[in-house]
Amino acid sequence: MKLHQLQALVASAESGSIRGAARQLGISQAAVTRALRELEIAQQVPLLIRAPSGLGFTEYGRTLLVHARLVLKQLDQAQGELAQLKGQNAGRLSVGVTPWIMLTFLPEVVLRFREQMPEVQLELFESLMAVAQPLLRDGSMDFALGQLQPGPTSAEFASEALFDYQTAVLMRSGHPRLACRSIHDLLDLNWTLNYAPDGHDALMHEVFWRHGARLDETRIVRAHSLAMLELLIERAEMCTWGPAILGLAPPFLGRLQAAPLAETFTPRQLSIVRRRDATLSQAAQCFIDCLLQVIRRRARSAKTEDLQLFETVTLLV
Repeated sequence: MKLHQLQALVASAESGSIRGAARQLGISQAAVTRALRELEIAQQVPLLIRAPSGLGFTEYGRTLLVHARLVLKQLDQAQGELAQLKGQNAGRLSVGVTPWIMLTFLPEVVLRFREQMPEVQLELFESLMAVAQPLLRDGSMDFALGQLQPGPTSAEFASEALFDYQTAVLMRSGHPRLACRSIHDLLDLNWTLNYAPDGHDALMHEVFWRHGARLDETRIVRAHSLAMLELLIERAEMCTWGPAILGLAPPFLGRLQAAPLAETFTPRQLSIVRRRDATLSQAAQCFIDCLLQVIRRRARSAKTEDLQLFETVTLLV
């Protein structure tokens, strides 16, 4: 396999067509087609499905695509680190950020990082772990700040804990059931939850099953962004379960509240999560250092908003 062939494969997947891949790579359509054909001949398997509706991939193609993305990501990281050794803080960094970090610490972290590495192209994802895991797996994301839920695929990832944080059942302020004292009193309501594909049982056990509660799962709407969760909680009267700190962070302060349930939930850990066989680049380590500097400064702060933030969060580093 040659580098230009893998580049053609990945570009075709990202753009959905030969024409789009050629435009992305800055070469002719004939060159892209030739590279893909050479790759299929070399591997002696069909990789692409060509149809009027666009390009698709065979099982062989999908498997190779995962590895091609990892190879190109590693090469991109190597080029970035060589540039940094030469005094050029270039390269790319892709980071997934869980919503409550996004709402509390992220702006200051990004400003610090930009001051130290202005030439690095920074890409940020609002990263609930259901979104982050596939991107970590295929190398599209360098690391994520989130909670690695136990499951069959969790062994693929390495994690370094930053916080313990309390969780709660959360509802909009003024919800007619906000004063309920038991999870059993909320089972006839609709819920919006987020979990990785292999994290369903762990979440259901933590929130419901271990308390003897069984929720009709047709009442669950899986939402993969904070904006959707917010809309469903505030406008559709749904419950959710997540970090208690969300109720203390802008823009949710005064709009989202933890239900005062008798049931308690095990504190969770927020971690730096990466693919187990991946190494963090210099840029990634710089971003993490900036994050830790901001967190430690805010943890020592006497401001009311910072004291409130750390009521439900324990710093581990």
